[in-house]
Amino acid sequence: MSDKLDTAAKKKVIEAVWRLEDVDEVPFVVEVGPFHAATSDYYDDDAAELKWNEDYHRGREAVYDYGMPNIKPNLGISVIAAAFGCEQTVNDEADPWVKAFIREENAEDVHKLKVPDAENPVFQKAWRRIEYMQSHSDMPLRLVNVPSPLVSASLIWDYTSFIEATMIFPDEVHVLMQKVTEATIFYIKEQLKRIKNLYTMGHEMVYIPRDVGVRISDDTAALMSPDLYREFGVKYNAMISEAFGGIVVHSCGDVQNVVAPMMEIPGIAGLDFTIPQTPVWESIRDAAAGKVFLCLRHYHGDHPAGANVDMIAYTKKIVDFFGRKGLFILTSKQTYEESAAYCL
Repeated sequence: MSDKLDTAAKKKVIEAVWRLEDVDEVPFVVEVGPFHAATSDYYDDDAAELKWNEDYHRGREAVYDYGMPNIKPNLGISVIAAAFGCEQTVNDEADPWVKAFIREENAEDVHKLKVPDAENPVFQKAWRRIEYMQSHSDMPLRLVNVPSPLVSASLIWDYTSFIEATMIFPDEVHVLMQKVTEATIFYIKEQLKRIKNLYTMGHEMVYIPRDVGVRISDDTAALMSPDLYREFGVKYNAMISEAFGGIVVHSCGDVQNVVAPMMEIPGIAGLDFTIPQTPVWESIRDAAAGKVFLCLRHYHGDHPAGANVDMIAYTKKIVDFFGRKGLFILTSKQTYEESAAYCL
């Protein structure tokens, strides 16, 4: 273990990794405890959300990794879908549940949808959260959750029906995707206007410099064939990439079928995968290792239930398999004490 780095030194190392340069140590972040969701305790309480962030980073002060104090103004992944009119249900278990209102039987209703503007109540809630956080803390902000167009569309259009509709009603799906992509670009640009002290171009802990591009969560991708992803993923992600000078794509699930198409997105700067969920690691290594920034995540909850995984040994296995060039690791421990003792 090296001496603990300050924020400037951490950023310098991570920026070198983004440039695919050699570094002395593969940078990594150890997240602590369970996933922090936009539950009923936090969704409508900006002060509680800020306090959680402050307490979290105070607890991480003794942790040696490449994380830096910041605020996640979390509102869940359904922001865009809710802005289009999906009903959200705030709950005590997870991010708000969302109710789709498009299905095969009313597919033509996509033509009636209006792209939300800055006065949309859901967007207004995001703007208020940003303003509260930055007016009550000196810590830099992440973006409020950024779903990919595919993710938002699959929340607006009933999930299973949506996947089927990409083959049965492709024209209607394209109409929806176009509108959702337009809304997503607007939503991100508005955030960048409003956030005065930006930590990262995404909503997770990984430091993404502004000139790299924007990170999107594209979990729906894992269910698609290569050709369907090219048609409905690559096409619209390319529009986001063009708007922000690059793109970083995250996906949970088994991405072996879509990693090669993801690399075809113009301006692709990085891929962010939940690595235990993809059994064929060669698909990722052969398509992307050493070519783009590769963030590989394995939190406790990403491994099979009941699995007794040595998290450090698993991390070293990842490094040995993928090589060090452009590699960043996200892992976790259950307590601050365990995280402070984490050593790669």
